[in-house]
Amino acid sequence: MKLPAAILLAAALAACSPVPVQPDKPDSVVASPAGSCPAAAPCPVCPVCVPPKPAPPSEARYEETAWGDLPGWAQSSLLPSLRAFAAGCVRAQTRPHWQAVCAQVRRGGAEDEAAARSFFETGFTAFRIVAPDGSEEGLVTGYYEPILKGRRAQAAGFRHPVYGVPDDLIIVDLAGLHPELRNLRLRGRIQGRRLVPYYSRAEIEASSPAFAARPLAWVADAVDLFFLQIQGSGQIEFSSGERIRLGFADQNGHPYRSLGRHLVERGELKLEQASMQSIRAWGAANPEKLQEALNSNPSYVFFRELPPPTGPLDGPPGALGVPLTPGYSVAVDPKYVPIGAPLFLSTTYPLSSIPLERLVMAQDTGGAIRGAIRADFFWGTGDEAGAQAGRMRQQGKMWLLWPRGEALPKQQ
Repeated sequence: MKLPAAILLAAALAACSPVPVQPDKPDSVVASPAGSCPAAAPCPVCPVCVPPKPAPPSEARYEETAWGDLPGWAQSSLLPSLRAFAAGCVRAQTRPHWQAVCAQVRRGGAEDEAAARSFFETGFTAFRIVAPDGSEEGLVTGYYEPILKGRRAQAAGFRHPVYGVPDDLIIVDLAGLHPELRNLRLRGRIQGRRLVPYYSRAEIEASSPAFAARPLAWVADAVDLFFLQIQGSGQIEFSSGERIRLGFADQNGHPYRSLGRHLVERGELKLEQASMQSIRAWGAANPEKLQEALNSNPSYVFFRELPPPTGPLDGPPGALGVPLTPGYSVAVDPKYVPIGAPLFLSTTYPLSSIPLERLVMAQDTGGAIRGAIRADFFWGTGDEAGAQAGRMRQQGKMWLLWPRGEALPKQQ
């Protein structure tokens, strides 16, 4: 009688595994040492005989931590942190887990350091963030809001356009049909009856007649424009002294590639030199290589005009939709750190071992900000902030502060 394939497979697998000796049955299989097969029944070549390697964990861990175990917590000034958190409550308070703590902020009363410390220590619990691979340290970089000289119309010396969103950029949101894809949005353009990838940076920079978008302003330097796109926001100052603020509006759908890493891999810069300042200097010294290097990052950012700043501390809006606070707002990966959450950061100042230990707010995101322990520290607006941001590439640890009694956030 022909046996079903499933039975034959089961028999083959059994020959690869030790089984108890049953002497009362003449046809029983005698057990062999683990990993071997009986001499009379050679083990078939079968990949399922080898146990598969366990898949690496995909979720970070949140480990409850006492306040006294946070480095520098006792010495930290928390009143500026509370003000940054209160600014975020304007948008975050609609989410259930923030309602109680944001209502307490609205009631006021936290106008000094003692009250601010009490607010955080009684209303929140601190959790150390441990990455899926078990590491407790990650990369901390910096970003800022640049101010570029520009013109409203193309002029001599100002030939690089800052584009608004093109009319033919199509966004496909799949969450309605596939909720598990809620964080995935496809971008492309229509070609005949097909949706094809949108133009890459190289195609846009080649001034193809097929690409059309309205310039919001014109700037003088290609590298300045490139870094404006990386920062995601900035200001353009015209010859009259008028300034406009530009914010991230959309992106062409291509993945972000690091220009610094590209130059290191090509031998143009050493790893320790891959700062914003060094990249600018390399571009000035190698104008014939510059465009090819910029095109190594196919991602391209489009902007929208925002209300002008009202003061020197009026930061650009982040992903939360509220103005960023210099020195107290960070961009994070929302898969692991919910937008709006307080985050205690332990790192060092750029190019130094001086501790930078501060309670900051997760109020922004970024295409290059990926990982459980990954933060981009917002330094503020202008050249001084840019100097700090461009040099910052430190290791750091992070603790999530979560409203006491609320279930920990689910990782998306």
